[in-house]
Amino acid sequence: MSDTRFLPVPDALIGERVDAALARMLGIPRAQVAGLIEDGHVLINAHPAVKSTRLAAPDLIEVTIPTPDDTSVPIVGMDILYDDEDIVVVDKPVGVAAHTGPGWFGPTVLGNLEAAGYRITGYGPPERQGIVHRLDVGTSGAMMVAKSELAYSVMKRAFKERTVTKIYHALVCGHMDPPIGTIEAPIGRHPSREWRMAVIEGGKNAITHYDTLELMAGASLLEVHLETGRTHQIRVHMAALGHPCVGDLFYGADPVMAARVGLERQWLHAVELAFAHPRTGVPVSVRAPYPPDLVQAADILRNPA
Repeated sequence: MSDTRFLPVPDALIGERVDAALARMLGIPRAQVAGLIEDGHVLINAHPAVKSTRLAAPDLIEVTIPTPDDTSVPIVGMDILYDDEDIVVVDKPVGVAAHTGPGWFGPTVLGNLEAAGYRITGYGPPERQGIVHRLDVGTSGAMMVAKSELAYSVMKRAFKERTVTKIYHALVCGHMDPPIGTIEAPIGRHPSREWRMAVIEGGKNAITHYDTLELMAGASLLEVHLETGRTHQIRVHMAALGHPCVGDLFYGADPVMAARVGLERQWLHAVELAFAHPRTGVPVSVRAPYPPDLVQAADILRNPA
């Protein structure tokens, strides 16, 4: 069995190599895209793709993705930030999904925990048992999974009622004006590009608070607090203000800057989760350090040649 997806080329990716563009569009490592191309699973206008092919505006990409059971394998490098009888908080790497689902063939948080011998609660839908919140495949950082039934019920409600503090760091293009603020703008599916989210009238209410931590050459490091949790919320809100996350070509980031700092994904990291423990009620705060690719990108912008 397999999943086939048809992807028009976004404006921001016109002229990109197909392997780099698909890595951004699917939120997976470029090496995995290269494997799909080599195995003949990627077509451009019904013809087999070559990694170096440059995309044009009218191109239609057809990607056939094997089911997760065919190719999903555990990976190393997913650090455990917190662990007890009720919950585990992982430092989710980029390129790892929270759980399996249509269109995803790569590694997952649940798959890695299972491979490491963790026993996760059976509560929740079959493909995402124990998942109380998620991070995008292309976003790294702290993510919680419930190990007990109590933790699943309590933490699922806590995330829904917004009593969990979720703090992200985002490196965005340009300098924010004002440097501290709140973005309140509804988010929904883009009216003509269903694979993209956008600020649209009639979308779901979305509130993002930000504070500038550091100014760099052509960029700003922000601390972001989410009051709501819409799909791609930080990426969409920042792009709507004209300050997309560095490296986020999908939402209009500068491709020259992305190449200069060596990023193939958005500079966005879930740096902290703070919550009341589901069993004891004791306050818990867990932080995730920046991964190497984000550290390198920030250092380059701090010290321009």
